[in-house]
Amino acid sequence: MIGDPVRVLLVDDEELVRFGLRTVLESSGGFEVVGEAGDGAAGVRAARELRPDVVLIDVRMPVLDGLAATEQILALPQSPQVAVLTTFHQDEYVYAALAAGAAGFLLKDTPPREIAAAVRAVADGTATLSPAVTTTLIDSYVRRRSAPRRAEALRRVETLTDREREVLALLGRGDSNAEVAGRLFVSEATVKTYVSRLLTKLDLANRTQAAILAHEAGLLED
Repeated sequence: MIGDPVRVLLVDDEELVRFGLRTVLESSGGFEVVGEAGDGAAGVRAARELRPDVVLIDVRMPVLDGLAATEQILALPQSPQVAVLTTFHQDEYVYAALAAGAAGFLLKDTPPREIAAAVRAVADGTATLSPAVTTTLIDSYVRRRSAPRRAEALRRVETLTDREREVLALLGRGDSNAEVAGRLFVSEATVKTYVSRLLTKLDLANRTQAAILAHEAGLLED
């Protein structure tokens, strides 16, 4: 479906990385790189002024690190989706970014052909980025959390219907809407309705936060 281009802000202290991402996105079509920033503080200012749809932000940066910048960007009115750029599969900054509400993760060594699809997915809110990596990170992150988190997570998911719990568990696996629909023998439109409903019920910002809750509640162990 043809529509407005996805407006992207690139925040990374390496000019070469920003150039590569800009080149990949603009050559793919359907994207407009509306700005760049070389540190976290500049990234927050640019997000406030340019109002992009998606911010791709590095984890480790000068002036203001990617975590603090992510928290400030997500606190903006009508905040954009934020995807964390990282060279690390497991990094304390990335764990904290999960809690801060980052929509997903994009490894810097992601093949160029996959970058555009990943950014479009996070813009649409229909899939987490790098599902296998994100799921591994979430599982490791949850293991580091204290035991009381399990009891709180279980209390929260008790408000869901059985079908909503099934959908939540599949989000925890990193499944896309199409994959969830196939497993549950329903339409993608129905899955979108379930996802929207459970995010509202649980007061969650995005699918990644839903995946964290699924792990904390032990739904993937069932």
